[in-house]
Amino acid sequence: MRPTNETVVWEFILLGFSNHPKMEPFLFAIFFFLYAATLLGNISIICLATADPHLHTPMYFFLQHLAFLNLCYTTAVVPKMLANLISTKKTISYHLCMLQTYISLFMGAAECLLLAVMAFDRYVAVCHPLRYTTIMSYRVCVKTAAASWTISFLVSVVPLYLSLPPLCGPYVIDHVFCEAPILLHMICTDTTLNELLMLIGGAGTLMLPFILVLVSYSYIIAAIIRIRTTSGRHKAFSTCSSHLTVVTIYYGTGMFMYMRPKSFYSPENDKMISIFYAVINPMLNPIIYSFRNKEVKEALMRALGRNVLNKT
Repeated sequence: MRPTNETVVWEFILLGFSNHPKMEPFLFAIFFFLYAATLLGNISIICLATADPHLHTPMYFFLQHLAFLNLCYTTAVVPKMLANLISTKKTISYHLCMLQTYISLFMGAAECLLLAVMAFDRYVAVCHPLRYTTIMSYRVCVKTAAASWTISFLVSVVPLYLSLPPLCGPYVIDHVFCEAPILLHMICTDTTLNELLMLIGGAGTLMLPFILVLVSYSYIIAAIIRIRTTSGRHKAFSTCSSHLTVVTIYYGTGMFMYMRPKSFYSPENDKMISIFYAVINPMLNPIIYSFRNKEVKEALMRALGRNVLNKT
């Protein structure tokens, strides 16, 4: 759908942080650093997990998908945000706005499902270690990942495309990028149905996976408590703590943004929440998940060692 209100508008004003003009150069530097760190961290995870045979495990298979997702999400958002921070004309084209909306919704739903799959992977690893390689075979991992991407597309992009009505002026977006909750303020007609669809979609892509994560971790915690040795409990918990940290951060911010009525929206708070899950979280994921893990550190050292040997 394209915006219609007597005239066709192909460009929106994207306010971003224009109400804090003196902070924009500082924010540009911060977001540029975060974006560079996101690219470096997630690309490194993908390359390491692909090149090192020791990382050819289900956990790092799904981490590669999560890293790719993070790259797509943040690249759809941050470059335009950076451009607007150093530009006097803070606009975004209609097509790029819609693209950001679809990508943010699609990637958000996909991350929710991937986090649930990774919780199940940790459940099998802790509760059924002897059957782990059988249950989480490569074929199962591929099918599960493909199903996660497909289901995410069908429950996010397709309903939004079919239900998004024409948008009305003034075409001013008081946000840092375009996403579905923000566009509700620009719909010409009554938004009750759209809010209901967003709530139902949030329940399916946020609450249901979150419940599956909680169930998985209830079994994991029960299994860890039954481990007799302290070292065994510490090792089992360390394999899950990183994932649990990301789950808490991502699901918490996602539920706050997508599962509330339009009347509860606050531009300043919404900007901070959106930046957290669209910019900061993709940068933190490689650090929380991987670079603090012994396996990744060893793979990185092996890769650096090969490079040194090749140069000599």
